[in-house]
Amino acid sequence: MDKVLFLIFAGIAVGAAANLLRSRHPIHSALSLIGVMGALAVLYLLLGAEFIAAVQVIVYAGAIMVLFVFTIMLLNAGAEVPTSGSMLARYLGIPLLALLLLQLVRLLLGQYPPDQASSFGTFVGPTEKIGRLLFTQYLLPFEVTSVLILVAVMGAVVLAGRKP
Repeated sequence: MDKVLFLIFAGIAVGAAANLLRSRHPIHSALSLIGVMGALAVLYLLLGAEFIAAVQVIVYAGAIMVLFVFTIMLLNAGAEVPTSGSMLARYLGIPLLALLLLQLVRLLLGQYPPDQASSFGTFVGPTEKIGRLLFTQYLLPFEVTSVLILVAVMGAVVLAGRKP
């Protein structure tokens, strides 16, 4: 059952990522990215990493993506204008992508032989230890990061408010 759920949510993540790249409108791309983040959170749950799944939903699919969507809406970004693209990307893109996929398959088959069974739910993490470290030893970097995000939002508001 775990493998079926893994394949379903991995397919959702890949499909949402493909839609993210294919979409011409920034809001549609941001919503596709939220789909990718949600599917990744479910994949983390399947691996037994409940804390990482919760952080994935709260921080990335929640806070960061809301920040992205607000910034896109604040800057009033319209649909992307298609261009002809570069000649190098047109002629070398597909062969290089095929070479990359071939190398990845070769690496994965060498690393994980087909007869080796996969196991899910092997991660056991001390969530309490992570929380205590985050709010004791790493409190300053945590707060500096939150101030940095606040400054980024204020900078986006200032840049969006200027008239050319």
